[in-house]
Amino acid sequence: MRQTKRWYLKNDTTYNQEALIEAANLLTSGETVAFPTETVYGLGADATNETAIMKIFQAKGRPQDNPLIAHVATKEQLLKLVDGLPAYAEKLVDQFSPGPLTFVLPENGTCAANVTAGLSTIAVRIPDHPVAQQLLKQCNIPIAAPSANISGKPSPTTAGHVWTDLQGKISGLIDGGPTGVGVESTVIDCTQDIPTILRPGGITREQLEAVVGRVGVDPALTNKTDRPKAPGMKYKHYSPEMPMWLVAGSARKIQEVVDKERSKGQRIGVLASLETAEKINADEVMSLGKEMDEITANLYTGLRTYKSNDIDMIICEAFPETGIGEAVMNRLKKAASIYIRD
Repeated sequence: MRQTKRWYLKNDTTYNQEALIEAANLLTSGETVAFPTETVYGLGADATNETAIMKIFQAKGRPQDNPLIAHVATKEQLLKLVDGLPAYAEKLVDQFSPGPLTFVLPENGTCAANVTAGLSTIAVRIPDHPVAQQLLKQCNIPIAAPSANISGKPSPTTAGHVWTDLQGKISGLIDGGPTGVGVESTVIDCTQDIPTILRPGGITREQLEAVVGRVGVDPALTNKTDRPKAPGMKYKHYSPEMPMWLVAGSARKIQEVVDKERSKGQRIGVLASLETAEKINADEVMSLGKEMDEITANLYTGLRTYKSNDIDMIICEAFPETGIGEAVMNRLKKAASIYIRD
């Protein structure tokens, strides 16, 4: 087990700069460092260094046919990794970057082959977080960074989540406080005539369409494919320690499911909106918040809160698949073992 250095970033600029320089030096020397973005914490390594990238897969236990996202600080750096940028993609870059939008574009060979999982495309984004921006500028290289968690488990939105999963498996962790958006970036395929969403996330379909008109949705979001085009498309993700059921319908419907399972001796934990949570009687009940933005930000913390020694299963409310709710439901469907609809 290696020693993981943890930097606690404070308001003192000098202290922050020293920590960021130390973290950047680790990254440029081929080591792995976790850092905050506006979506979730990422586990970074030099995207041009195949050996460094292998350390990401090893630390996470991530399948090597699952491509990674390369993170850069500027549009100019993005252009250095791709073979051309369609006009509509340039509009989206200019409108939403820095931000939670990942572009899948033809790769030009700059990044290591295990970043792209052997595909002819690369996923790249410009994160909108001051720590991520400063770190990327200090490194001055593209940094591949999937979520900084054990593969298949809920993504980390706090440094504590990262520490629980990866302490002793990575070289460093920059503790920059909780992230903002709470779910990963939207991934959009920009290799076709129209942009196509491969993974819903922090930028909604409605926001994209307001800029470029028609936006497609990849059929692989509902149908399994043999080879993923982008991160998060093939494997089960976001799973808590115990089985989770996703239940659509009213609080009364959710309560019926809770009561049925409790009658079998099961200890039940519930995740729901504030309005629903206030109406539910279970062994444990956690409100994710009132509005969808708040629910989104609290989602992964909610999935990590319940422990198998306290409850036997989680029952989670299903949410409307509009706006950011599309991303929330994408994650919940991947995490759930059963989905009960009306």
